[in-house]
Amino acid sequence: TTKSKLTKVSIMKKVEIEKTMQCNIIGSGIFVSPKGVLENSSSVGLALIVWTLTGVITAISVLCYAELGVTIPKSGGDYSYVKDIFGRLAGFLRLWIAVLVIYPTNQAVIALTFANYALQPLFPSCFPPERALGLLAAVCLLLLTWIYCFSVHWVTRVQDVFTTGKLLALCFIIIMGIVQICKGHFYWLKPEHAFHPLQPYDMGRIALAFLQGSFAYAGWNFLNYVTEELIDPYRNLPRAIFISIPLATFVYVCANIAYVTAMSPQELMASNAVAVTFGEKLLGVMSWIMPISVALSNFGGVNGSLFTSSRLFFAGAREGHLPRLLAMIHVNRCTPIPALLFTVRSFFHSLKEYDIYTLINYVGFINYLFYGVTVAGQIVLNPNVSLAWPVIFLVFWTFLLIFSLYSEPVVCGIGLAIMLSGVPVYLFGVYWENKPKSFKSFVVKLNHLGQKLFMVVYPSEGSERWK
Repeated sequence: TTKSKLTKVSIMKKVEIEKTMQCNIIGSGIFVSPKGVLENSSSVGLALIVWTLTGVITAISVLCYAELGVTIPKSGGDYSYVKDIFGRLAGFLRLWIAVLVIYPTNQAVIALTFANYALQPLFPSCFPPERALGLLAAVCLLLLTWIYCFSVHWVTRVQDVFTTGKLLALCFIIIMGIVQICKGHFYWLKPEHAFHPLQPYDMGRIALAFLQGSFAYAGWNFLNYVTEELIDPYRNLPRAIFISIPLATFVYVCANIAYVTAMSPQELMASNAVAVTFGEKLLGVMSWIMPISVALSNFGGVNGSLFTSSRLFFAGAREGHLPRLLAMIHVNRCTPIPALLFTVRSFFHSLKEYDIYTLINYVGFINYLFYGVTVAGQIVLNPNVSLAWPVIFLVFWTFLLIFSLYSEPVVCGIGLAIMLSGVPVYLFGVYWENKPKSFKSFVVKLNHLGQKLFMVVYPSEGSERWK
């Protein structure tokens, strides 16, 4: 293969990667988070404010991460930033919690949402059985893992196809919402009704509403995980996320306005598949479009999460924070098979918890914990730049973590305990370099066994074709 052909293929792959990650910024969480946001906000009006403010805070986070992304142009996102700014232990803890909690839980939520919407038409008068939800979610992840193991090109094609389902569903919801408003169905949007509390306001629950809303925006930092694989990241990274976040905020607020033009708050909170209930009320015999579109959207969401997690594992293994095997790719297909299989194993552990909203609180708290650490790192890294945006974010971050911990001490406490459990693992696996020769020999043999089993090599060990 000539060098010019390799360069052309590399550029094509970079374009596909950039498109794939941008598709995930408007996330599938918009089809699951509205119920959790409204329940914890206690009124329609405050729920819409939460959605808007979450978009604003996300935009501020984007400003901070965009600067970090061009200052530290490494793949791995906030793991790379925290490691470079605060040291290897802090970076390892970010990686540890991402490997054990964030990505498996995120994939479990999206896969369960996919299963819920796919099965809802079969159980119109009740919730689908938990066993059926878990089985279909597992099938979804296993199928996408097999596709990714087979071809990166297929991953990008799957993302393009299933993003259509996401956009189709959102377009239907927003258009029907506009039609409803034109017909005069905006009772719950009038100020005297919008801010009527369904239950007493509580600061702890409002903090949880922000965690629920932030799940829908969760794709905002995905491009930071593949910075090295972007074309001209100094220009394209800020441009991609600056365009996407205002668009996502506009779409999310419009979708939630549309929901309450067709449903009362009580109906919305009673529904386990909000978009399905919305479709049943407004689309009549065509209501089947909604669950299919949303299911396709979440199928693509799992696909995008797999794509990102494998890049993070590669970055961690490259730094010596994860087993070397997890950074290896297939000799012919160039796909990260060991990292993908490790992700699947962690996913099944998270799947034991079927309550989607508990899972969102769980992963949201840990995510925001490290978002704050990362943004604080921007101040440490560039103390002479404007501190307005980082300070605003950290003030909000402090409010969110304190009241979330107060409202859900067990869920948040478990996340903190898992994070701290990474300290002894770091001391043994990374800090202790002079391990016995017998242990090092065992690790080498284990890596060799994994290489033979999966037919993988470390990218730098091959020729230019692995780049």
